[in-house]
This record gives sequence, structure tokens and C-alpha cells, in this order.
Amino acid sequence: QVQLIESGGGLVQAGGALRLSCAASGSTLDYYVMAWFRQAPGKEREFVAGISSRGDRISYVDSVKGRFTISRDNAKVTAYLQMNSLKPEDTAVYYCAAGITYGTMPRTPINYNYWGQGTQVTVSS
Repeated sequence: QVQLIESGGGLVQAGGALRLSCAASGSTLDYYVMAWFRQAPGKEREFVAGISSRGDRISYVDSVKGRFTISRDNAKVTAYLQMNSLKPEDTAVYYCAAGITYGTMPRTPINYNYWGQGTQVTVSS
């Protein structure tokens, strides 16, 4: 059983930066695809970024390309999301997810088996 705990959310002004962390316990992350999703009030949960188990495949939603960077440290059993040049539209609860998948990086929540509790990111204008 994998347990995921996110941290690093908060309130930041537009143009600022935050770094989210996702620490896992209960299992190694070596075989899991890791992803970040976000959900704004009244909206569906949206894929933000994903990274393969070995870190050799990375995918981003178009709206964050060039601003966000996903990474992982399997030795520390942790995944990260560096968010730069934040915009008010990035405001949401951000969730870390882990899943065992093959082939194309999945972008739908149903493909991920484990989820964190979420961390709030608020970007003021």
C-alpha cells in the first residue's frame, strides 16, 4: 500500500514560484509512474505533469509547458513539481498520484492507483 503526502503549497503572487513535494511511504516508487493533477473549484481534476518510473519520459499539459518542471528522486521516494511564473489560473488543489502503467503517459485519474490528500496553491493577481 502506497501512501502519498504532498507539501509545499501556499499563497503566492502572480509571477512567483512554488515547489511541491510528494513523499511516499509503504513502498518504493521505482515501478510507479508519478503524476501531478490539479482541481479548481467547480472544475474536473486535470492532469498537469507526469514522469515515468525511470524519469526518461515526461509529459506536461500545454498550459504549464515552459513554466513547470516535474522530477523525481527514487532514492528519497519523493516526486517534485517546480512551478515558476505562476498565474492566477494555476490556483487549485494539487494532487500527487502514483500508478503502474505502460506505454503512453496516462492523463486520466482512473489510471492512477494511489493519491495524496492534496495541497492548496493560490496565486493572487
